[in-house]
Amino acid sequence: MTTDCECIVIGAGVIGLAIAAELAATGHDVLILEREAAFGTVTSARNSEVIHAGIYYPAGSLKARLCVQGRKALYDYCREHQVEHAQCGKLIVATSPAQVEQLASIRGRAVTNGVEDVQLLSAGEAVTMEPQLHCLAALHSPSTGIIDSHALMLSLLGEGERHGAMLATRSPVTGMSRDSADGVFTVHVGGENAMSLTTLRVINAAGHGACTLAAPLLEAGSQPAVTPVLSKGNYFRLSGKAPFSRLVYPVPEVGGLGVHITVDLAGKARFGPDVEAVSEENYTVDPSRSADFYAAVRAYWPGLPDNSLAPDYAGIRPKIRVGSALYPDFLIQSQSEHGLPGLVNLFGIESPGLTACLAIASEVNRLLAH
Repeated sequence: MTTDCECIVIGAGVIGLAIAAELAATGHDVLILEREAAFGTVTSARNSEVIHAGIYYPAGSLKARLCVQGRKALYDYCREHQVEHAQCGKLIVATSPAQVEQLASIRGRAVTNGVEDVQLLSAGEAVTMEPQLHCLAALHSPSTGIIDSHALMLSLLGEGERHGAMLATRSPVTGMSRDSADGVFTVHVGGENAMSLTTLRVINAAGHGACTLAAPLLEAGSQPAVTPVLSKGNYFRLSGKAPFSRLVYPVPEVGGLGVHITVDLAGKARFGPDVEAVSEENYTVDPSRSADFYAAVRAYWPGLPDNSLAPDYAGIRPKIRVGSALYPDFLIQSQSEHGLPGLVNLFGIESPGLTACLAIASEVNRLLAH
């Protein structure tokens, strides 16, 4: 059967690039289609750049399994390919008696997920590690780290291209169809060079656009509709020297991991993200939101100076709703769910998607082989 290409990956964020590199390395002919003028400029460029250990996620979830697998694979990849990173560790801090009680259950979940190096610390032990910290108790996660996400994506693109994958930027996918007789997909591309491409396999890693692209192909199925839910996270940067050498997180809150401090590879500190419900993509940071940041941060760093936070950037978590319910996990949808051989949809790939990218790529390759 003759098609224009064997595999089309839609979206050149860190997930799409990791999948393309994996598929190309295992002998597949791969074309990556990206709407923007360059790879990795949307969700993948707007996050904390944290390598997560796999602590928080429900036991048995895809997030738990793929985060733990992906974290190990990502550290190995960074060492092998000289991608800048640092295994700096993280403290999860309790600042109230109720939060102290939560730490034990968080540690129990971590151990269940296979993260066995997480240690409970007293307030004194935590402050010995980070003298400017205020807390009643803490969890130490030594396997948490930070990474240069752009360098990772550049490396993944290079690996894909080394094995024959090609990237087409400024190539927005406007729709997809499938011939039920021969199973061939047609991917419609807009932009200056509009065209239609035939392929045997489609990997829909389009981030915020994934649900809309997949919807026409899924209409005839019995699965409940998958719709996007946009949850914005704002970041503020700290002027002056970072107060901590490790990442510091509060006990998680509803919708996110709380306003935490991350220290990047250049030694600069930023705080965020918060949780803001939005109806459309909007990456402007409202300076007035800093008031809530000061209050949240001073719970664990009382020494935060006045007027030291400035708007930095914002990202939007690609959360999803399945039917009428908010879906808490990654949703990697393949033939066993929708009945269409050759199609894999990646929905709701929010945090820890960066950490899990290599494990997600292996999962997609496995699903396509069955």
